[in-house]
Amino acid sequence: MATHKQSNTQLSQPVTEHDHALGPVNADAMLLEYGDFECPYSKEGTLIARALYEEFKGRLRFVFRHFPLTKHPHAKQAAEAAEAAAAQGKFWEMAELLFVNQDKLTQRDLVRYADRLGLDTAKFKKDLSEHIYAEDVQANLLSGEQSGVTGTPTYFIGDQRYDGADDIDSLKTILQRAMCKVEAWDP
Repeated sequence: MATHKQSNTQLSQPVTEHDHALGPVNADAMLLEYGDFECPYSKEGTLIARALYEEFKGRLRFVFRHFPLTKHPHAKQAAEAAEAAAAQGKFWEMAELLFVNQDKLTQRDLVRYADRLGLDTAKFKKDLSEHIYAEDVQANLLSGEQSGVTGTPTYFIGDQRYDGADDIDSLKTILQRAMCKVEAWDP
């Protein structure tokens, strides 16, 4: 996986209740990923992030934001599909299907995944055809650009961009350090 060397290192938009997050709001550390459902590196990065979330369950908050790359022709529509699934309470389940099936992201495929998840497919199709969630995806993309994101995955630990190696051991070490700082200040 590639490392990213951009000039801006601060997260431009703080995490809100509108973000897709796993873990407690008051977790000891937060790992935020900007990802693209059609990017093989994002797929690997999200697997790493989810493994870290499981390992540090209760102490880590994992947040996912969309950053569909223009070189991936189905990425934006896949992100909109994830948002349409989120509106029906199935963001994480849809995200997993999208990453597992990166080579099958046509509208027909997306509707099949919605059906597999038990979503209201008529509403899902309408949401996709009317691009109901395009602005939400665009807002994630813009927040990433303002934070210096140029590729996927790009991680933030808290509000600071992580520019180290994108492997589980490196990220685990940085997260453990962040958690130790919290413990050191905990009265």
